[in-house]
Amino acid sequence: MSKSLVIVESPAKAKTIKKFLGSHYTVKATVGHIIDLPKSKLGVDVDQDFEPQYITIRGKGPILTEIKKEAKKAKRVLLATDLDREGEAISWHLSNALNLNEDEPCRIVFNEITKNAIKAAVKNPRIIDKKLVDAQQARRVLDRLVGYNLSPLLWKKLRKGLSAGRVQSVATKMIKDREEEINLFVPQEYWNLELELENSKKDQVTVQFYKDETGAKELPDEKSVQRVLQKIDGLDLTVVQIKETEKRRNPFDPFTTSTLQQEASNKLGFATRKTMMIAQQLYEGIDIGKEGTIGLITYLRTDSIRISDDANKSVRGFIVDKYGKEYLGPDKSNAKKKQNKSVQDAHEAIRPTDIDRTPDAMKAFLSNDQYKLYKLIWERFVASRMKPALYKNISVIMDAEKIQFKANGSRLLFDGFLKVYSFASIAKDQLLPTVTEGELYKQLKSNSSQHFTQPPARYTEASLVKAMEELGIGRPSTYSPTISTILARGYVEKEAKTLKPTELGILVTRLLEDYFEKIIDVNFTAKMEKQLDEIEDGEEDWKHLIREFYGPFNELLQHADEHVEEVDFVEESDEVCEKCGASMLIKYGRYGKFLACSNYPECENTKPFVKKIGVHCPLCEDGEVVERKSKKGRIFYGCNKFPDCRFVSWNKPVNEKCPKCDSLLVIKKTKKETKLVCPNKECSFEKKMDET
Repeated sequence: MSKSLVIVESPAKAKTIKKFLGSHYTVKATVGHIIDLPKSKLGVDVDQDFEPQYITIRGKGPILTEIKKEAKKAKRVLLATDLDREGEAISWHLSNALNLNEDEPCRIVFNEITKNAIKAAVKNPRIIDKKLVDAQQARRVLDRLVGYNLSPLLWKKLRKGLSAGRVQSVATKMIKDREEEINLFVPQEYWNLELELENSKKDQVTVQFYKDETGAKELPDEKSVQRVLQKIDGLDLTVVQIKETEKRRNPFDPFTTSTLQQEASNKLGFATRKTMMIAQQLYEGIDIGKEGTIGLITYLRTDSIRISDDANKSVRGFIVDKYGKEYLGPDKSNAKKKQNKSVQDAHEAIRPTDIDRTPDAMKAFLSNDQYKLYKLIWERFVASRMKPALYKNISVIMDAEKIQFKANGSRLLFDGFLKVYSFASIAKDQLLPTVTEGELYKQLKSNSSQHFTQPPARYTEASLVKAMEELGIGRPSTYSPTISTILARGYVEKEAKTLKPTELGILVTRLLEDYFEKIIDVNFTAKMEKQLDEIEDGEEDWKHLIREFYGPFNELLQHADEHVEEVDFVEESDEVCEKCGASMLIKYGRYGKFLACSNYPECENTKPFVKKIGVHCPLCEDGEVVERKSKKGRIFYGCNKFPDCRFVSWNKPVNEKCPKCDSLLVIKKTKKETKLVCPNKECSFEKKMDET
């Protein structure tokens, strides 16, 4: 009896689906794209109205041959690639390669890899959506025209191996612009002032400066602090206002791709690439014992917070049974939450496929990282259908000579969704003593502290994804690959968890800004994304979009080719080649700077470039402390005589010794301040950086 052939992308997905469909179905995997534009050339015929020149990807010939062989034997072919634009395009390429009738329903889609979802999809095939395919073709051709024309220009003017891209260059520019903001930032001084008070019953409370007699709410310098203290010196403070309010803290929506990447980064410390890799595993299928292999979460590339009616009904029933009716939030099944205009809403939010598969029940079948991510997704989904947390907030204002101080207290009245969502930050109760209006409090002590405004923070992977989403740059499937690309190209590096532009990234971006300002403009890139959406909606012809783009772009290319000056990526160094005695030069390679002998090709000596910090090693006599990077990209400091000398420090040493124990002091940064501290665990010496 002839079988039906189902074609998917992933072998893991094929294994899971095969189990659900049984012996009447053959399931084959393409292992990703099988037909695409060639890597070795542009692959777009500009003279023939930008016709793409697709080929079978090198190494995929045997896979395609096997699929064709199975297709000839099958009574029908079902294309079950992912349910986004890219998946639709893969199915379209397959249908052409297999000579399928384009009017024949052969495309099946499903939001989760479960028995019911797969069987329902098989019963309801549709024709390939050419509008989705055209939107993906437009993206691929646009990216090719930008990347395969800009990259050779960079090779010619800067150095080989560089690349530029429609989205990656914009992301690099955002990181570079943020670094420039930080460098140009001028800190502003401000002071905090608090008073420790006591009433006649010996109840104590601490209040913070609120505003002076003119209404000014800031203390810009120490002089203004002293003026306030002199004006209220020896005076009691009178309670002039007590305000009690109830505040609701609403639950979070279920995850989209963007918010999952952000929360996994912030709460689990996962890079975006790691998050997507683990989510893919949870989606494609996990062996959970007697039930076999099954997908634990729904499709992971989505920008929607919508969930199905069945899933909504299921989770609401679970909440009532597990936590009680008092925890059940309002029914959102028919609620239309306002979303960003760029949201495609093609499929559901990311959620568990079965709410009864709790994290604890699944823990034995999951790796540690899989468990952490599944727990995050499961808890977020359940919490989204629960009631808000309820707080009681108390605000007290006290007055002396029309100078006011304020104290705030809060108490959790009802935990609501916080009962489930263990990843939410929960502030401790801040309790105030019972106060009455008109009550007097005498001063016990004053505390003032100097502070400075802080520059904007560098992007992390999480905050960059959030910014890209808000600006409309890229789509759920592109955030993680974009960040991986700019890191791999050496345009951006990680410093702790933050993203910092490299010298190379700054140089390349500035060149693109000078000659291709429009192409790497945030608003222009966001507009292009909207036009791609319009193609998907059938409101725009994809080749018309390409034509409108390419004319002006080609003019910019020709202008840049004529006017951009070549840059020599070589710097002098004070290092001497130990093999021939010639000076060493600093050069740029794919993985950053390295040292090469100036006597090349007679001498081919090269060695890693190390950044000296001007501090002698505290362990050995002739070593110097240099900046190094761990395998995960974290900066640390070690002796350049390693492995002979094993000195290492996560904090940067300085040329100053501890006055107590003579150890070399190190710089320690916290969110609030930067200090010099003694690394000796038996010594507690520390001081602020600005102390003399």
